[in-house]
Amino acid sequence: MPILVITGTGTEVGKTVTTAAVAASALAAGRSVAVLKAAQTGVRPDERGDADEVARLAGDAVTATELARYPEPLAPATAARRAGLAPVRPSDVVEAAQKLAAAHDLVLVEGAGGLLVRFDEAGGTLADAARALRAPVLVVASAGLGTLNTTELTARELRSRDVELLGVVIGGWPDSPDLAMRCNVTDLPEVAGAPLLGALPTGVGALPPADFRTSAPGWLAPRLDGTWDAEAFRVREAAD
Repeated sequence: MPILVITGTGTEVGKTVTTAAVAASALAAGRSVAVLKAAQTGVRPDERGDADEVARLAGDAVTATELARYPEPLAPATAARRAGLAPVRPSDVVEAAQKLAAAHDLVLVEGAGGLLVRFDEAGGTLADAARALRAPVLVVASAGLGTLNTTELTARELRSRDVELLGVVIGGWPDSPDLAMRCNVTDLPEVAGAPLLGALPTGVGALPPADFRTSAPGWLAPRLDGTWDAEAFRVREAAD
């Protein structure tokens, strides 16, 4: 798995912090890691982007690359058009990821928003890049009510394109989950047709980077270089 594409079921589901946790766990396992942000929107030239945040949390050993940046917080195709800038195309993502993969053990390609958010006027998406790369996709989902629908829609789209869904990570698990959240721990793998590979506690992006790096493997399953146990988590949360 030299290249792993990371998408979300929507915006603000914890995609960047999950990418950082995957990077930190891989680094702790002795692997070299690069992070590729396909299109960064809503950030000024002098501000830190998502790739920079991943490197801050996971460590300076991460190679952070950003293909394009647009100032308005919109879908990349719309943001590029309004800014009068060239859009990112799936072929650009493929070329950059392959170059990074030649020099790193693991390349994490982080999308913008959900799987089908458009990169360009032709309707190119992260799904197109993942298929061209023949790379598996990790889906970051929210914990609460509504997540089963968006997760299943994302999983079905991946299957329709013959793209491997590696698994699902819950991008923010609260201290006091409600009934729907606890039920979703069991139901998410079923609707996704893929395993639950982790759950990040809500707010971990605010941890000191050293604490984040130490804790990250405990939030992710062994498939992602972690120690998290999905069955133990399910039993514990159901009991609560």
